[in-house]
Amino acid sequence: MSQDILDALGCRDVQLSILICDDSEISVLNRKYLGRTGPTNVIAFPMQEGDFPDVFPELLGDVVISAETADREARETGQDFEMRFIELLVHGILHLKGYDHEKDETQALEMEKKSRELMDLFS
Repeated sequence: MSQDILDALGCRDVQLSILICDDSEISVLNRKYLGRTGPTNVIAFPMQEGDFPDVFPELLGDVVISAETADREARETGQDFEMRFIELLVHGILHLKGYDHEKDETQALEMEKKSRELMDLFS
């Protein structure tokens, strides 16, 4: 699944790690690294940003997904858990690729469009 997403983004020679955790674990990461309280559904930690982006160019980064939040969101919207999980994985990988929906409206729209294109691979 993740390789299909990476291939569609033209990232054939990169690696990423995926951590699936519960709300308590992602809450700790959310507070420590983003300064936010409580659980969230997905957090991405890009390895190709910061002071040394070229040290390991094949490492795209880490995606952390709370299965507990994903399950809750899926049930609240009547969505299949697997599809919600894939949406969150796509979202996290897009963040690793530099998409950012929080900084400006144009980037948010671009990220949403790319996300829909990638989700079409799984429908």
